[in-house]
Amino acid sequence: MTHTFYIALSYSVTASVALCLIGWVWLDGRARRRELAELEASGIGRRSSQPKGDAAQSYKP
Repeated sequence: MTHTFYIALSYSVTASVALCLIGWVWLDGRARRRELAELEASGIGRRSSQPKGDAAQSYKP
């Protein structure tokens, strides 16, 4: 095994792993957005989407 082959193999394995991780994160993000859309369509909203006035009124020290 030559040094050039070893270096090329190392870079290709690293690039493959990085591309797989990027793909996994991208696909998982799409799935989470789809789940959020389904929840919001069923009437379940997020607390972060409340209007500013409602958040101030709901605060009780």
